[in-house]
Amino acid sequence: MANFSKLDRYLFGQATHYDIYRKLGAHLTDQYGILGTCFDLWAPNAKRVWIIGTFNNWDETANEMERLEPETMGIFELFVAGAKEGDMYKYLIETEDGSFLYKADPYANFAELRPGTASVIADIDHFKWTDAKWMTDRASEESIYERPMAIYEVHPGSWKRHPCREDEGFYTYRDLVKYLIPYVVEMGYTHIELMGIAEYPFDGSWGYQVTGYYAPTARYGTPKDFAYFVNECHKHKIGIILDWVPAHFPRDAHGLAEFDGTCLYEYADPRKGEHPDWGTKIFDYGKNEVKNFLIGSALLWVEHYHVDGLRVDAVASMLYLDYGKQDGQWAPNKYGDNKNLEAIEFFKHINTLITGRNKGALMIAEESTAWPKVTGPVEEDGLHFSFKWNMGWMHDFLDYMKLDPYFRKNNHNKMTFAMSYNESEKYILVLSHDEVVHLKCSMLNKMPGLGIDKFRNLMAGYAFMMGHPGKKLLFMGQEFAQLREWSEERELDWFLLAEPDHQHIHNWVKELLRIYRKNRAMYELDSSWEGFEWINANDGDRSIFSFVRKSKDEKNNLLFICNFTPMERADYRVGVPKKKVYKLILSSDEERFGGSGIERPESYKAEKIECDDRPYSFAYPLSPYGVAVFRY
Repeated sequence: MANFSKLDRYLFGQATHYDIYRKLGAHLTDQYGILGTCFDLWAPNAKRVWIIGTFNNWDETANEMERLEPETMGIFELFVAGAKEGDMYKYLIETEDGSFLYKADPYANFAELRPGTASVIADIDHFKWTDAKWMTDRASEESIYERPMAIYEVHPGSWKRHPCREDEGFYTYRDLVKYLIPYVVEMGYTHIELMGIAEYPFDGSWGYQVTGYYAPTARYGTPKDFAYFVNECHKHKIGIILDWVPAHFPRDAHGLAEFDGTCLYEYADPRKGEHPDWGTKIFDYGKNEVKNFLIGSALLWVEHYHVDGLRVDAVASMLYLDYGKQDGQWAPNKYGDNKNLEAIEFFKHINTLITGRNKGALMIAEESTAWPKVTGPVEEDGLHFSFKWNMGWMHDFLDYMKLDPYFRKNNHNKMTFAMSYNESEKYILVLSHDEVVHLKCSMLNKMPGLGIDKFRNLMAGYAFMMGHPGKKLLFMGQEFAQLREWSEERELDWFLLAEPDHQHIHNWVKELLRIYRKNRAMYELDSSWEGFEWINANDGDRSIFSFVRKSKDEKNNLLFICNFTPMERADYRVGVPKKKVYKLILSSDEERFGGSGIERPESYKAEKIECDDRPYSFAYPLSPYGVAVFRY
């Protein structure tokens, strides 16, 4: 009896086989009491297929696969007695023109450590999960939008490394349990976003050119090790988000490109099937089996590995047929415009599926254009993502922060513009890895000035970011003001924490995260004007921003004041919404943050003195690059 049944074939052909990872690929089993592995492969245009591996000494004629009916479906299957966990294998495919291809298994659950390219038989079904409470709480009635989300973006291979080892010294998934999780808990992040987990051949791609969509990379351990890491994160109340790349794949000979001698996974027309700038192939979103391949990958990570969300890379490149292409390099759709209708349908399908089957799970779009309703419901022709990276805010914020303070007064709107469209989507504010590579400078070295001014600039910027509506993401190293640009080839410069200036900014980020998590006003109403109010959005001449963040019950609201010049404002006065006592909960003047150490009163009583077009105000002398946060 075939492992891949008629029902499996029907569902696969409809792009609705949501357990496809349990059927295609290599699965340990027994037949008539004989232990072995059943291999199933989709290769409809192959003439013949053999399995070669360590279990048959890579004999190219020992194990030919059987083509299942109907032949047009193109499913090949074979049970190999004695093929066991840990054995390496590949498919040898004879194409219609008589050529031979050596291909890794697209559905493999594990792979040989690069530079090897073989697939590895793995048992992923016997890990004992102990995160039931986390999974239940994640699916609770509380909206994901009313929960705090402060994401620490991590490239595991360069967060830390073991010194003096013959290999790269990568921390394993189990090392990350021992060192990364406690660090994230101590800092106060709510989530870890991992770059480069799905298997990929080239380190320099950072995991954005994937060959193993169903396999945690072998760089850091086994599938069970990865499951252990996720389980331990959940035990420590940390969510896990993975970068996921359905936009394109590399041309590597062992990968998906021209898999069975034809353009199987990619569009056949190079105007749709190739990215000229990236040198990669584009998935054919109009082919049901390809859509099912991608949907099955997403479901594997979310449902099998208990991952809490997928950050979908390069969404714009999927939505626009002319993305990164010149005239003549792309073909319009049937309506004559540049929208990829098949990719749009794919997003609607997968996003409603993932979030519908897994309440509380997230689908996050890295989408860099003004495409409407990225996080809107499908009923309103939206794409149904949970969140969208706010790339517009990021560009405006960095443009402003890089300016000499003297010129900031003429660019004040760059810091206020994002609020004009804040309600249009559900946003995450991001300062990601992309902003600290390719000669863009580290966050610290983007800042104007010399010495301590750079640190004070960055501290003010982080405070503004944390106070601004939207969930948060910081890339690793930014929390202690890494000096050098990030490189995947080395660990972060942790030795900088021995220097006071870097320790001060580390303390600052930690305290901002504590305040963020502790105060509902910081995250309950991120996408509504009900949760935000400018006190003064127009103080451009002094480059000072003041605003209020509000909770749903209007209790314990927070007032932010951020000074973006090196000028002291001893006569500063801020208008306030109500005649109340305002308690100072954060001041950049504290010595632990490298401030002057000036003692500040804990409380400030509003006086009936008009300021900022409000009847009440209080005085608060602002230091250079001074930041103050009050609760009322």
